[in-house]
Amino acid sequence: MAKVAVQTLERPSKTVEWAKQAAIVIGASLVVALCARVTVPLPFTPVPLTLQNFGVVLVGLLLGSRRGFAALAVYLMEGAAGLPVFSPVGPGGIAQIIGPTGGFLMAYPLVAFTAGWIYEHTSRRFGWAVLSGFVAACVLFAGGLGWLAYWTHSVSLAFRYGLYWFVFAEVIKILLAVGFAERWNKRLSPQA
Repeated sequence: MAKVAVQTLERPSKTVEWAKQAAIVIGASLVVALCARVTVPLPFTPVPLTLQNFGVVLVGLLLGSRRGFAALAVYLMEGAAGLPVFSPVGPGGIAQIIGPTGGFLMAYPLVAFTAGWIYEHTSRRFGWAVLSGFVAACVLFAGGLGWLAYWTHSVSLAFRYGLYWFVFAEVIKILLAVGFAERWNKRLSPQA
């Protein structure tokens, strides 16, 4: 009997581990929701400048591909349910998901997956983290610009509304996410 009790203390039950992972995923979705609150509407485009992309790449780098994907899928479900997790500039809910910025939103789970997958399958050094972030940003812009092209019926308008104004800011957001993820991982890794 004492042996069973010791084993229980040493290894958490599957239910406890599942609850812990669920809390991490939900917490990560809320980090992205907080980043969405930092928004600058731009009068010449329906796409606002937000910190959401920073949060999405950061979640992918910190949680990895599977949990990153799950966190952003939960984020989209929270938004679709009407919770105020999206940028306050848009209408919120399903209307925001199918609106002009919906391509960016719908790409978020794949963006986090991409950043996490590349990073977890490499040496986890700064250069690989940067590459992970930039490839993830390409996935983000492919989804966002494709959706904007559908909305505007013009590829050139989609690029004008959703790319040109955002490239410089996206580079900064990726580098910030990479820097934060690198610092976090160094704190968690044992000292040599």
